[in-house]
Order: sequence, then C-alpha cells, then structure tokens
Amino acid sequence: MALAALSHGRSALVVYGSESGTAQDAAEEIGRVTKRLRFRTSVTELDMVNLNDFVKCDVVILAVSTTGQGDVPTNARSFWKKLRSSKLKTGVLSRVCFTSFGIGDSSYPNFNWASRKLSNRLLQLSAHCFCERGESDEQHIEGVDGLFIPWLTTLHDSLLQQFPLPAGQTVISDEDLLMPEWKLQMVDNYLNDYVISEKSWKLDVLRSRQHKDTLDFALRTALLASNGRLTPEAHWQDVRLFEFSVDPVDYSPGDVLTIFPRNATEDVDELISIMHWESIADRPIEFVPDDYALTDSIDVAPPLRLGASTTLRDLITNYLDLNAIPRRSFFTNLAHFTSDPMQKERLLDFTKPELLDELYDYTTRPRRSILEVLQEFDTVKIPWQWAASIFPHIKGRQFSIASGGNLKQGPNGDTRIQLLVAIVRYRTIIKKLRQGLCTRYLSELEPGSQLEVGISRSGVRIDLDKPAIMVGPGTGVAPLRAMVHERAALHPGSPRADQLLFFGGRNREADFFFQHEWAHYESRGNLTVHTAFSRDQSSKVYVQDVIREHARDVYRLLNADGVVYICGSSGRMPQAVRAALTDVIETQGRLQREDAERYLTTLEKSGRYQQETW
Repeated sequence: MALAALSHGRSALVVYGSESGTAQDAAEEIGRVTKRLRFRTSVTELDMVNLNDFVKCDVVILAVSTTGQGDVPTNARSFWKKLRSSKLKTGVLSRVCFTSFGIGDSSYPNFNWASRKLSNRLLQLSAHCFCERGESDEQHIEGVDGLFIPWLTTLHDSLLQQFPLPAGQTVISDEDLLMPEWKLQMVDNYLNDYVISEKSWKLDVLRSRQHKDTLDFALRTALLASNGRLTPEAHWQDVRLFEFSVDPVDYSPGDVLTIFPRNATEDVDELISIMHWESIADRPIEFVPDDYALTDSIDVAPPLRLGASTTLRDLITNYLDLNAIPRRSFFTNLAHFTSDPMQKERLLDFTKPELLDELYDYTTRPRRSILEVLQEFDTVKIPWQWAASIFPHIKGRQFSIASGGNLKQGPNGDTRIQLLVAIVRYRTIIKKLRQGLCTRYLSELEPGSQLEVGISRSGVRIDLDKPAIMVGPGTGVAPLRAMVHERAALHPGSPRADQLLFFGGRNREADFFFQHEWAHYESRGNLTVHTAFSRDQSSKVYVQDVIREHARDVYRLLNADGVVYICGSSGRMPQAVRAALTDVIETQGRLQREDAERYLTTLEKSGRYQQETW
C-alpha cells in the first residue's frame, strides 16, 4: 500500500454548507480530488471560515445544499450573513478564484437556491469563477452522484488546466492512499486491567464540531416517557408516537428535534469481528495529527473530541455510520486494504465514472449498507488507526415536532415533546431486511431511557395569525398537528374557522393519525378536515384529488391571505399538490394557466407557500 506525499505549494479551500451531511460528503470527495492534484487542502464548514481565508487560498470550492424555502444550511448562515453585508464593496474578492456545487431537491420550488445565491454574491464582489458551477438533484434516478460524479471530472480538468502542476510533479494516482489528517492511537497511560463501563463513556464521545460547536441549539438530555405504536400490528407500517420530557424550554410549531442515534450492539460486534479488532476494541484511544498531511492554511480540528476513557468500541457505537449506503470514495479506500486481486479489481470497478450505473445497482437500489459491503468483501482489513477517516460519521437526524399548545406542558413542570415517526423497516429487491439507523435506535428504547437531543427551527415559517391550508399525508401531519394545538391554545375562547387540513393515508382504520383530536377541533369550529385514504375504495384517491374537490374553500382562504403548508414525503406528492393548487387558482380565479402559475409563484416569494418534505 503506497502512501501519497502532499505538496506544500498551491492551496485549496473546500467549504460546505450541509444540513443532513450530503454536502459535507461531497466536499470531502472534492477535497480528495484537490489533494491528488497536489493542492494543500482544507475541508471545513462555511461558518468556520471568513473572507480572508478565501483570499489567502489559490482556489475556493463550495459544496452547498438548500434547505427549507431556499435557505442556506445552519452551518453556513453566519458566513452568508457576513457575505451579504452592505459594507463589502465590489472588487473586495477580485483575487478569489472559486466554483461551487449545489445539492438540491427538485420537488421544492426553490431548487438549489442556496448555492446560486452564494455564487451570485461572490460574483457581485468580483470573485472569478474558474469552473462551471454544478448542481445535483436528489430526485435524479442515480441520486446526487448522477450529476456530481460527471461534474467532478470537469472540476479535475479545469484545475489541471488553470492551475498546472509544478515542474517535476505528477498527479497522485488512485493507486496511492492519501494520508488522513488525523489518525487514532492508543492512550499512552493505558493499563492492561483497566475496564471501561458503559456509564463512564456515556457522555464522553462528543460528535464532530459541525454537530456540536456550531449548532444553532443547545444540546440537552431528554427522558423518553413513552414509545407507543399507533398503527395495528398487522399493518404494513409501524408508526410510533414518542414522547420525551426535557427541562423547561420553549419551542414553536415547525421546530424540529435532532436525535443522535447509536449503532446496534450486534452491528458493532460484527464489525469488530470481521476487522479482527477484538484485542484492542476496549482500550482507550486518542487522535494524533499527521504533521505532513495536516494543512496549515486553516486550523483543522480533530473530527471529534474524545473523552479520556473513550474506546474504539465506543467510537464505533456512537460515531461511525455502519448503516450508511457507501459512496464511491469508500470503495476507493477499501481497495487499498485488500491483497486479493479479484476483490480489489471489483472494488475499483465501483469507482469508475463510466460504471456509475453498476455502483448504483450494487449500493443505492438494494440499499446495501457499509457493514454488508465489508461482509461481502471479506479480505478487506482496515487498520483500526484509520477507522475515523474511512467510515462516514453518524449525523443527527431531524424530526418535525408533533406537539404544540397545551401538549407542551409536562406533568411536573417539565416540557413535553412528541414525535410521530414511521419506523424504517422493509425488504429490498434482493430480499434483505433493511432498518433505518435512527428509527431502529428509537424503536428499541424503553421508557425511562435518556438520550441527547437538540431543538432547532426548520425551514418552515408558520404564521399563527393567518388562515392555513395544510396538506400533510402520513407522518407529514406532525408539524401541522403542532400548529393546530398551538392556535387552539392561543385562542381558547374564540374558535377560528380558517384552518383546512388535507390528510392522506392508506386506510382510515389503520393510519388515520390523531383522528379523535381532529374530530374535537372540528366540533368546536376550529378546523375543517378532508381526508384521502387511497386503499379504501376501488379507485385510489390522494390528497391532491381532495384539494380539487374542495377548490372553493381552498381559494377562499387563499384570497383571505392564507398560507399553504405542505409536509410529508418528497418526490411526487409535493409536485402533485402544487399542480392541484394551480388548478384551483385557474378554475376558481378564472385565470389563464400561466397567470395561475404566476399567482402561485407570488405566494412562494411572499412566504405564503411553505414546504417541508423529506
């Protein structure tokens, strides 16, 4: 295994704004490209840098996702605020060479707005774009990589052309393994008879700084009060209502709860076994920098802070994502850790851009996990010192809070938080059982369990004083329930007839969530509910169909300055609902199609069309 030495000449700064980790993964992949072109490279989040860092580097590359209603991610908002400052004059970034890659979801109206806004502002300040800006779409048949991988080739070629290698240097081959900036080692004062108990490391492992140091919320301990299934045992989907208790804190409808899951014990044991790490799994570890690989252009912290008693097993349990679908770069790294020529060749096949469809068929289509890949490529043996740099890291999972109003008041002066969660558990096209990392973790928690959580705002901006047209199929109804309860608490003696809820599911008897609550509010005149249960009749009926059936009521609330809220699964549902609303505006307003679409665009720009889908 050859190790690559990096140049200390040209410098590249790769920065990301990432909400769920996808843009961070893209940034790390970009960083590997620049390192192989012998740029001294820093990869960090946008809020960790300032404009002076942009000026100091030869090239700046941004990877930015879009969240909410065209917003920049949480860990890029501080930078975006600085970038928008009126004190910055044209020409201030004239020495900056940059490009950017945007990650978005075309089911949202403001597709890839965050990346476009950042790029346009940099251009306004006279920065030079050295490579055509790229964009990807999570709805693409091959996912983000479908457009990201071809753009990486364009980036590679542009960098070589505009920033030639110094004389006597060549591109670092994919056959050479790049050194990580940080590696693991045993703690020097380790005692052979030292045993770590579960409680001693429970709060020692602090996840990466992008999830701890720069979050817009304070982490707090939550006590699980209840974990109850709402759907019948025979129903195809297990949907739970989780209730947590936290110290008094205020939150609003539309806010989200971030949960940091852990790997299942059997998965951790399996990884340790197939990697032959048993002898060192329960010994304390620490990070040490690789002085030559570590860049000096920006301070680069370790990927996480470890407590004095943190072991390799703790690291795997709390930090390394064994359940993730592996990216192309993961196979590139694995190929360096096998001596079997056939397995090495197959691993390298998955890294070839021209075989992207094979990678998709092997990983994304069957939802094959990293652990399963390592089980199949059994000759791969990763040195434990490299674990934190080879495996992707567990990201916090966000869930829309389903409680509001009086539901927020706990029995003992504490604050109650409820989540409506569909447990991810299914069989793939290769008949293997798949379980979501976070929902599996949650489903197995017993009442009384403690876990670390955070409360933050989502991209939805709820206006409690305006009429509401709410569309929430399935678990998408969670934030809408919070809004209904909040409005009822704010106006207890004055029922309001300006709330329309369109709820959808498969069967009224199985998944009509909070049916009795809706009936209560309807009887008081607070709410009107229209339902669409797709499997309760011979022809399927969806929420968009019911919206058209009640076009007059929908249009009445729109004309009364009402706000549209669409929550639930991304993909076809938001687009179908948007088309239905356009039909309503066209027919009820007696407008031409183009004028109806323009009306809807005006709603979006004024904040009266809110979408939160996942």
